[in-house]
Amino acid sequence: MSQDYYEIRHVVGFEETNLVGNVYYVNYLRWQGRCRELFLKDKAPTVLREVQDDLKLFTLKVECEFFTELAAFDEVAIRMSLVDLGPSRLEFSFDYVLLADGTETLVGRGRQKIACMRGPNQNTVPTRVPEDLVAALEPYRGEPVRQAV
Repeated sequence: MSQDYYEIRHVVGFEETNLVGNVYYVNYLRWQGRCRELFLKDKAPTVLREVQDDLKLFTLKVECEFFTELAAFDEVAIRMSLVDLGPSRLEFSFDYVLLADGTETLVGRGRQKIACMRGPNQNTVPTRVPEDLVAALEPYRGEPVRQAV
């Protein structure tokens, strides 16, 4: 059975919690970034090489909604899915799922909007989402991904 999400797993450390013992909110955003980076490493290494050259993936918007708290040593799955694909933009959703005692509990949900840009830092311009990235994302959406014209 295929999954329509890319997943990484993480065990929460003490350094990710606040004084009352739950996960500090900024870590959910860090985990989104980590999931996105590992996706590129695992599924789109040619795009990762482009990022190391002149492709820029600008995060335009990020959000996260929390349903239940996580604490140190909780194991969480971060599941990334493609929500939308435009000529030069992408949107991802992220589900945060607590894995405990053989059960899965949705504890949060996030989103990211990303723009693809190229050029020097002071003169970047929008560019098309690389074809290799479009192809790598195909399995992570319920319907076939087609790049808008």
